[in-house]
Amino acid sequence: MPKARTAAAAKRLIDIPNIGPAMVEDFCNLGFERPPQLIGKDPHALYQRLCKVTGARHDPCVLDTFISAVRFMEGGPPHPWWHYTAERKATWPRL
Repeated sequence: MPKARTAAAAKRLIDIPNIGPAMVEDFCNLGFERPPQLIGKDPHALYQRLCKVTGARHDPCVLDTFISAVRFMEGGPPHPWWHYTAERKATWPRL
């Protein structure tokens, strides 16, 4: 199934670009059920919360993917998740 090209077209979490079944599960573990719930959320806080909820440190690309999903739902273009790696590294260089 093709991914949404705009935030308005994302009806399910899986519709968001870069989001697959594992990331849907991560979002559900954080209490998210619908794409609009991501608007205004801090991707770094989501990553920290996921690590706490699961009791494990997740790969930094999870944070990159959180950034991509939040930015997309806030109206940004559907960039691949690695587009946000530099942003993550600038904010959290030791992650």
